Amino acid sequence: MTVAVAAAAVGPAPSGDLLVATDCTKRFGGLVAVNNVDFNIPRGSIVSLIGPNGAGKTTFFNMITGLYIPTTGSILFDGVELTGRKPHEVVRLGVARTFQNIRLFGNMSTEDNVLVGLHHRLKSRWYGAILRLPSVRREEADAHVRAMELLDLVGLASRSATLARNLPYGDQRRLEIARALATDPKLLLLDEPTAGMNPEETRRLTDFVRELREKLGLTILLIEHDMKVVMGISDRVTVLDHGERIAEGTPAEVRADVRVIEAYLGRGAAGGG
Repeated sequence: MTVAVAAAAVGPAPSGDLLVATDCTKRFGGLVAVNNVDFNIPRGSIVSLIGPNGAGKTTFFNMITGLYIPTTGSILFDGVELTGRKPHEVVRLGVARTFQNIRLFGNMSTEDNVLVGLHHRLKSRWYGAILRLPSVRREEADAHVRAMELLDLVGLASRSATLARNLPYGDQRRLEIARALATDPKLLLLDEPTAGMNPEETRRLTDFVRELREKLGLTILLIEHDMKVVMGISDRVTVLDHGERIAEGTPAEVRADVRVIEAYLGRGAAGGG
């Protein structure tokens, strides 16, 4: 089954960018979590958003996905303004995410977790489900086929009946990605996907993220603290510190930027004294 993205009136994405954020600020009372940030994501790229704890990275993710509304600024996705849209509307436009703290339905099977991600693409009405109309049965069968395809993609097809809470940690991460993919996104946001993983799990997941871009043509934005992952997978890296963008460029450029070194290690370490 091909899960179609809901139609929306869109304009051309400026300069080939899938997402363009302009002058984005988010205030919580007197706290400025994100301050006048300009940010863009080229189509088909893997972009990392990094910075010390409290830099504003997850707040920025939450603004993209509709959990927070920017205090000021604009976020365009594929030519559509996201600002003010509710999370389910953002998902329908083609933005999906995972969370730093895994948010699976632990007492549901692996397959059922993926079916949850597919649910908002289904067309059947409540009365059709009650009457068990042939169209409803066909749609349900297609959804199960699609769920198994996604589980196969992430290497979990053989564990489709396993409760999500009984999966190893690395497999839970993969299941959360499968559930996000069930929404048929154009842009996939990964919030610290390798957090808590051992080196081998991290290597496998990093390879898998590359495969998602290559096989599905996804554009990927990730928050990640493991600098080996960031430098090895990213086409471009953007650095936030205290809510402001302090650097942006290729991994090599960002790694050598004095402002980035200061943000992570302190001014004394950056200056060599």
